[in-house]
Amino acid sequence: MPLNVYYDLMSQPARAVIIFLRLNGVPFEGRPVALRKGEQYSEEYQKINPLSKVPAIDDDGFKLTESITILKYLIWKHDLPEHWYPRKDLKKQALVNEYLDWHHFNMRFASAFLFRELLVVPRLSGNPVNDKKVRELRKNFVKMISDFESYFLKSNKFIAGSEISIADIFAVCELTELLACHEHGLYENSPAMKAWVERVRQATNPIFDEAHQMIYRAQQVYKKPTAKL
Repeated sequence: MPLNVYYDLMSQPARAVIIFLRLNGVPFEGRPVALRKGEQYSEEYQKINPLSKVPAIDDDGFKLTESITILKYLIWKHDLPEHWYPRKDLKKQALVNEYLDWHHFNMRFASAFLFRELLVVPRLSGNPVNDKKVRELRKNFVKMISDFESYFLKSNKFIAGSEISIADIFAVCELTELLACHEHGLYENSPAMKAWVERVRQATNPIFDEAHQMIYRAQQVYKKPTAKL
């Protein structure tokens, strides 16, 4: 049976998984789950992931629901190139893991909550952007970017050194979501950050741009929020 991958390309972790699988030629059957329509709560999808999140996979009856775990599992299963997630070099593996452990409550938290407050909450509630809350979220985001740049990038080409890893894909997919609400300047103001994002994009194109078409279209549709830093 084929590997079934459940995803929505508006989900940052789902984009990372889809980009990675296509880059590495891992055969899979895509199973779109439209979050905006609430399909993650359907009885059918609950059998795949009772937690109602994407991405998720069903590998011949073996189900996994966390994006980072999904990629580690598939890297080991398909013996994919070491640079994505080192298995032989313990120190390089630790560098990738260090970022991935930091990722959830820092890069993901700061990016996702800013996106949510600027775009998702006003659309769902019909209320204007909460300027005070957005200012605080922007400050938190800028501090996170400073920490990321000074510690994880340092003088490296990529997060774990000279080669791209899954850490870079997960990180960049969080940042590029902010294109949709015109907040990418918060990280592009840093030449080092802007250059790193472009390196990741170029290393994964054209698949990267294909996976981000929904984000690019949203950027054209939505007006820039009025809240200021």
